[in-house]
Amino acid sequence: MLHRDDTLTQKDNQRFIANAMNAPLLEREEEYKLANAWRDKHDEKALHKLIQAYTRLVISVSSRFRGYGLPIGDLIQEGHIGLLQAASRFEPERNLRFATYATWWIRASIQDYILRNWSIVRMSSAATQKALFFNLRSLRARIEGREGKLDSTLSYKVRDEIATALKVPVSEVERMDQRLMGHDVSLHAPVNDDGGAANWQDFLEDDSVTPEEDVMTRFDGAARVAQLKNAMQGLDTRERAIIKARHLRDNGATLEELGEKLHVSKERVRQLESRALAKLKKAMIEATEKKQTVAA
Repeated sequence: MLHRDDTLTQKDNQRFIANAMNAPLLEREEEYKLANAWRDKHDEKALHKLIQAYTRLVISVSSRFRGYGLPIGDLIQEGHIGLLQAASRFEPERNLRFATYATWWIRASIQDYILRNWSIVRMSSAATQKALFFNLRSLRARIEGREGKLDSTLSYKVRDEIATALKVPVSEVERMDQRLMGHDVSLHAPVNDDGGAANWQDFLEDDSVTPEEDVMTRFDGAARVAQLKNAMQGLDTRERAIIKARHLRDNGATLEELGEKLHVSKERVRQLESRALAKLKKAMIEATEKKQTVAA
């Protein structure tokens, strides 16, 4: 059911279209006269009459793009921008009818608007992507209709024919087909139509830590670093050297390397390391227990 504003908008559009269709057509001589008056003298009355006469052309071109889900009123407005661009660039002396020249500008303006607003995810404005976006569905329907089948899955044969016709890679055809088959959905939209309370956003899971967890992690990390520094003071010189070389560096030294440096056997380094780790563990536990006692 349409809202009141939608109904009024539709009526306004219908009234506008009806008036535009009743506007008189221009003969070639009058068309050129008006175009020259606007270009050379900036005669706004001439521009208004020229635009008014060719509004029906804007409506005709806009109607071809109604299948993209955008309001027809918006398409007509964008088409008028193209019509104004055509009026400012038109050269009557080239012996070309204004309608023929303006059609390209109207279509280009509408297509640019569709590319900007068809999806939240911006579409590339490259010429190949633009041609693929606006021609894929019609080419696919034509090819599949010729073969007597209309399949929701893009077949390899149809995909290859489209890629050849538009001179684009097959991968681009597949990617564009997937985009055209889908559509934007609000995260606040209900998952089912049965009136349930669940929205799509309810199924989004954020794997990152919460601000509270981040603060606690950084605070606890700083506290552990301080405790480790204090615990390291309880080790002798060789024990500290072994712990730093083995556990506090990105590329820890081997037992053999430390044995050569300290002039002891590899087994002796292992014993010193084991004893140092036991001391550190004991010191860290005692520091934690002392902290908990003070907090209590």
